[in-house]
Amino acid sequence: MTSIDPAFSERAQAPVQEANQARAGIWLVGLAATASWIGVAALIELWPEIIPQPYGRELAIIALAIALAVAVVAATGKLLGPVAGTVRYYGPWFIAAAVLMAAWEVVTAKTGWLPVPFFSSPQSILEVFFDDWARLAESVYHSVLLLAKGYFFGALAGFLTGVTIGWSRAASYWVHPVLRLIGPLPATAWLPLAFFLFPTSGSASVFLIALATAFPVTILTWSGIASVNRDYYDIARTLGAKPSFLILKVAIPAALPHVFVGLFMGLGTSFAVLVIAEMLGVKAGLGWYLQWAQGWAAYANMYAALLVMALMCSGLITILFRVRDWSLSWQKGLVRW
Repeated sequence: MTSIDPAFSERAQAPVQEANQARAGIWLVGLAATASWIGVAALIELWPEIIPQPYGRELAIIALAIALAVAVVAATGKLLGPVAGTVRYYGPWFIAAAVLMAAWEVVTAKTGWLPVPFFSSPQSILEVFFDDWARLAESVYHSVLLLAKGYFFGALAGFLTGVTIGWSRAASYWVHPVLRLIGPLPATAWLPLAFFLFPTSGSASVFLIALATAFPVTILTWSGIASVNRDYYDIARTLGAKPSFLILKVAIPAALPHVFVGLFMGLGTSFAVLVIAEMLGVKAGLGWYLQWAQGWAAYANMYAALLVMALMCSGLITILFRVRDWSLSWQKGLVRW
């Protein structure tokens, strides 16, 4: 009869023990998160508000739905796949969000410690999404359309300019001083000139967003092209490569990590210019919606628009990161968002 090595037995049982411990920990966190969101629902439903608020029942139902979702994920372990893994990873955040929601509800709707209308309750913001969703959705559509136009033209112009001055010494000689002079200026400083030169406020806004995007893309693309190892060019030339091949197949692929950094920076600056341009010129968009809400002292609408804007910006940056990971698969995970 053969005997089993105790050390081998311990190593074989270790993954099972770790899995059991992980499931136990996940269940405890999930249980705490579920209880937290049930508590939020009870707080909303059972504690009377100092001023009656619409959609309180709907807010409590949303809290219960979150509690149910977390409970299902916590009870089923890894059976629900990657989505469940993500929910389990952010388990402590579900608890923190429940605590913040409860505190927000108490200091606004339940006690009024924060003055109305400058501080809105969760019910007031939910009311905006239910009652004013059409105008808010239209504003999001116009903002995305305006941002897409300006960002596309700015990124394209910045990329072509960066490649040109990074490859050509003559172009660098003439363009570099211009970039150093006008590049650091904020795009909003060109507002009066832009609205004078362009026939419509929409085209002027596109120009300002493109200008804000082009400068960082130009600088980072130029830096990427200029930093390519010269040995790559020499090896390609010995194999008979022409200048067009060196640019398209050597310089640009090697400079892509710098290009994407410029695209990220350009996207961030374009958001700020987008809001300012919409406040001053256009008749639709999230910037216009913010100004409209401030003019009518509709602070709940303003907070709802800020929340939508934050989600939109985060979503667009996430999409750009996915494109970067797909294009630069050898650097996937090197830069995180």
